[in-house]
This record gives sequence, C-alpha cells and structure tokens, in this order.
Amino acid sequence: MIRVMLCDDHALVRRGIRDTLADAVDVTVTADVGSYAELREALRTQPCDVLLLDLSMPGRGGLEVLATLKETDVTIRVLVVSMYPEDQYAIRCLRAGAFGYINKAGDPAELVAAVRTVASGRKYLTPEVAQMLAESVAKPVAESPHSTLSERELQTLLKIASGRRLSDIAEELMLSPKTVSVYRSRVMEKLGLSNNAELTVYAIRNGLV
Repeated sequence: MIRVMLCDDHALVRRGIRDTLADAVDVTVTADVGSYAELREALRTQPCDVLLLDLSMPGRGGLEVLATLKETDVTIRVLVVSMYPEDQYAIRCLRAGAFGYINKAGDPAELVAAVRTVASGRKYLTPEVAQMLAESVAKPVAESPHSTLSERELQTLLKIASGRRLSDIAEELMLSPKTVSVYRSRVMEKLGLSNNAELTVYAIRNGLV
C-alpha cells in the first residue's frame, strides 16, 4: 500500500485529491494538511511514502519545503502538484529534489499514475516536461533572468505581481517588512526593473502568474 500525505492550503483541493486517490486500491492517504507547520507535525506521527506538495502556500512555500526535506534527509518522495505552468516551475522543482511535477488542471488518472511512479522510486515526467528536458540537453538555452532568483525572492516577486502589499507579504511569509523590502530590492536589481508595476508586467509576460 502506498502511503500518501497531502499538503495544500486549499481544503477543497485536498478533498478533490483525496477523492481521486480513493479510487486507487493500492493508495491510502495518511494525512492532509494546510501548511508547513501542520506538515512537520504530521510527519512526526504519520507514515508517508509520497508527499503531494502544493507550490504556493502561505508562509513556507513548496520550494522551501523541498529544500528543508532535503536538508533533513527525510526519505519522502515529493510530487509537486501545482496550478503554475510546467514550463516555468517543473525543472526548478526537479532540481530542488522533487520526483515529479504535475499541473492541478491535469487528468485525475495522471495523478494516480504519478503517485505510483514516484512511490516506486522513479521520476515522473509529463510529456511536456520530458520534452523540455530533451530540448535543454540537445540545445542548451540561456536561462531567464528570474531563474537566478532565490526561492524567497521568487516568492516575493509572485506575491507583488499578485497585488499583495509588502506588509501582507511579510505576514504571509512570516518575515519582517524590512526583510521583504530587501528581497524586493534584490529582485529589482536582478531583473533590471524599477517599480512594482514593472515587476507585475515581467511576471505576466513570463507566465509566472
């Protein structure tokens, strides 16, 4: 039996994933949580082979959770399930230690197949991600400016582009407003931009939001 844990801040999404996995006789959901704090507690008490992880959550986001699991040497295979487009985040997540990346808008049957693949210790790649990897090997392309952003900087960019104020971002990321302001300045410098409007336009043009 494959033991799965869900981590997504949207209860309806968790319910949908749980219902989808309920049709698979070889998969059982051991816990579903809405934040990193809840995930950390669940990992202490519940068995888990595969973690289905949302990328965008309040506080510690999916990429940061991936980094933390990697640092703590937790032997859980992570499958990222996100609303963000694959061409912008899939490779980044795989590099961060994820075993796979699928879009929430995908076929439910694909989710079950991905869980089984990841549980077996193999990487799960959609045809789109496999094609991107093949192209990057055959013809390396210059990385986009936002690929140089740290996870916190990328989070800050996405939240500004979504219309959040710095004070709101600070609260969501559990940081001080001053620290968020520093991240914003670094993003501006790395992307060669000068204000929030330009940040928002950049994020939209590059399919980040």
